[in-house]
Amino acid sequence: MYFLLRLVVSAFSLGLASRLIPGFYVADWTTMFLAAFLLSIVNAVLKPVLVFLTFPITILTLGLFLMVLNAAMLGFVAWLLPGFAIAGFIPAFLGWLVMWVAGAVLNIRPSRPDP
Repeated sequence: MYFLLRLVVSAFSLGLASRLIPGFYVADWTTMFLAAFLLSIVNAVLKPVLVFLTFPITILTLGLFLMVLNAAMLGFVAWLLPGFAIAGFIPAFLGWLVMWVAGAVLNIRPSRPDP
């Protein structure tokens, strides 16, 4: 259930980014949910490997390179999925920023039982 809620929040934030940022295009609701699902898979499988491989750069930039890596993951999903397009690095970075803020505002955590 938690995964579905996060998927809806991610799809909503993708739609919000496509409305706010020129150069960030999502065709329809189906593409939005597919992009959110594919982004969760890419973040679970590919991102840890890239974080490990780029660890020296991340240390040198005091962690700021992770923002670039997140934008790159978003760009990779746009490259894979037809109907989802990003016109360069700046729209990808701003799209990631909108998704991050929307995810922080709509932060949904699984409920824990009271002790």
